[in-house]
Amino acid sequence: MIPPSPWVVRHVQSIPARGKVLDLACGSGRHARFLAGLGYPVLAVDRDPGALAGLSTIEGITTRQLDLEGEEWPLAGQVFDGIVVTNYLWRPRLPDVLALLAPGGVLIYETFMLGNAAYGNPSNPDFLLQAGELRQLAAAAGLREVDYAEGYVASPKPAMRQAICAIRD
Repeated sequence: MIPPSPWVVRHVQSIPARGKVLDLACGSGRHARFLAGLGYPVLAVDRDPGALAGLSTIEGITTRQLDLEGEEWPLAGQVFDGIVVTNYLWRPRLPDVLALLAPGGVLIYETFMLGNAAYGNPSNPDFLLQAGELRQLAAAAGLREVDYAEGYVASPKPAMRQAICAIRD
C-alpha cells in the first residue's frame, strides 16, 4: 500500500476533530484509510468501482462511485469539515469543490503543475496547475491560506507539484 502524502500527513491535524472528510478522486484510498484510522468519518469518492471496492469494508469509510466530470455536480449541497484532493485536477469543478467546505473546514490539495512533463505523466497542460493557481483559487473562494508549496519534488518520484492547506473562516 502506498503511504499517504507527506503534505496530507503534515496538515491533517488542521481538520476539526471527528469532522466529516471528503477524499475526492480517492483512487485506491490511501488517504481515506489514513483519515479513517485517525477517527474521521470519510466519504471516499471515485469513478472507478474497482478502486472503491477495497474500501467498502473499512470502518469509518463510506464510498460513492461518482462521475466528478459530468454535467451534473453529484455532491451539490453537501458540506465537509475537510476536503483532501491529491493527484487530481478538473478545473471546471474547482469552484464546486471549494463550495463544499464548511465554515472552519480545511482544504488539503496537492497535485501536479506545469513543468511536470519533463518527469512523466501527467503532461497535458489541461491537468497541470499554473504557477500560483491553487493560491489564487483559494483566495478567490475566501479561504485563508495556512501553508503553500510549489515546485520540484524528488519524492515519491521526481515531479513538479503544487499544494495548499487553507481554511474557510
